[in-house]
Amino acid sequence: MAAHVLRLRAALLIGALRGERRVRTLVMLAVVVAITVVVCTAILSLDDAPVAVARSVIVLGSGALLLGFLVGPVLVGATDQLDPRRFAVFGVDERQMPWILALASFVSVPSAAVLSVHVSVCVVAIHLGAPWPLAVLMTVLAVVSTLLAARIGMAVNAVLLPERRSRELTAIFALAVIVIAFPVAVFLASLKWDGEVPAAVAALTATVGLTPLAAPSWFMFAVATDESGAWISGVIAVATAVLLWVIWSWLVRRLLTTTERPLASRERTGLGWFGLLPSNAFGAIAARSLVYWLRDRRYIMNLIVVPVAGVLTVLPLLVAGVPLEIAALVPVPVMALFFGWLPHNDVAYDSTALWTHVASGVRGVPDRLGRLVPVLLVSVPVLAIAVPLTLLWIDDWRLLLPLTGLAASLLLSALGFSSVVSALAPYAVSRPGDSPFQQPQRPTSRGVYGPAAAFLGALVVSIPTGWLLALTMIDGSAYAPATFWAGLATGLGVAATGVAVGGRIFERGGERLMEFVETA
Repeated sequence: MAAHVLRLRAALLIGALRGERRVRTLVMLAVVVAITVVVCTAILSLDDAPVAVARSVIVLGSGALLLGFLVGPVLVGATDQLDPRRFAVFGVDERQMPWILALASFVSVPSAAVLSVHVSVCVVAIHLGAPWPLAVLMTVLAVVSTLLAARIGMAVNAVLLPERRSRELTAIFALAVIVIAFPVAVFLASLKWDGEVPAAVAALTATVGLTPLAAPSWFMFAVATDESGAWISGVIAVATAVLLWVIWSWLVRRLLTTTERPLASRERTGLGWFGLLPSNAFGAIAARSLVYWLRDRRYIMNLIVVPVAGVLTVLPLLVAGVPLEIAALVPVPVMALFFGWLPHNDVAYDSTALWTHVASGVRGVPDRLGRLVPVLLVSVPVLAIAVPLTLLWIDDWRLLLPLTGLAASLLLSALGFSSVVSALAPYAVSRPGDSPFQQPQRPTSRGVYGPAAAFLGALVVSIPTGWLLALTMIDGSAYAPATFWAGLATGLGVAATGVAVGGRIFERGGERLMEFVETA
């Protein structure tokens, strides 16, 4: 009787899982269809827009579409149902497999969405004056190139990246996309069109249109406006399709001659950060630090407080009468400074776990560098979001390079000084498991001088960069490149020096640090 009950429960569980999978599939299908309908409607609405406006929107969108299909599989670790290695056991002809798999890739929901979008582009281009034979030809090339790019992305993902994609690796890819895509999106959204294409967008469109990303779309509108040199983009479009086909054919042969790919599954257990980072001292310390920073509430509280404190600095400045365009520039440098200052007492937060570093004979430089990885992994995306939002608020994009340079100088310089101070003058902090607001008694004055030295040191070495930023605000953008490079050079120089000096202090003072963490 018990066996029958267990079998019944197992059958019900399997049915529930299958039903959940079907529901998820239907939901994703509905989302894709809805997005496709919205995009196609938006494209078709451009048929009565000026040619320059329609060309800019469509060319940039086409470039983003092809790039997304190329790198998307690598970023999300998608499972390829048409992986050539799945068909190797059937004794297929290597020369025919590229054609067969390329044709089969047309029979899918994403392919139907791509075809719908490009057909809409073709309709708009013909309506705005492009000859229909050339428009149809370029549409076919665009669809083929996009689908071949997706095939290549899947194949590259199969060859180079681990099949069992960890959540940590996916998080790294997501942060990289945020760092790159968010500032670009904010900048484009801040531009004022007023029925005309802004100069920055026009230059970007001309550049992207003469690349393999959007050559077919550029060619259609260049022909529609009888522009000289339109044939160049047409040649690029044809050459792109041919080159993608050559790469795809080579990858198919490469995959068919390698070991069969294991069954795809998304990793939920394993070594986590330890399996992702390099198998050396730096990778081990970076992975351990990431685990601490993302799980210990003492670290988490520090990470949360920094952005909040940066934003709150604007309010008293505005109340005091500081102009908005100046007060709004304060949060980014403040956040950069405090992010770099956070690891100034990282050794004390280790508590007795420090013995693993000392007992294993870890060199000082890997220890110093590994401890900086969590801060960089959090601070860079936050600053990449904060900088464009600040410039959008004050509507002054000429400060992009100077503000970025100042943030880099403060962040990296503070990290360099923190690398020295954390090994030279640690002070007692709340122990693991205690409240982050509980501070123990400090028997020495190192708890005052150490943090102050790291904080003020980063401020002092960043003064020249701050002065160049002020000159940019006063005299124009002539000083903008110098501000960026000065800030970056200052930050990298101080960070490298701080890591080297701090590593030397760590190696010489291992016993002293062990005594400290045992008694603090």
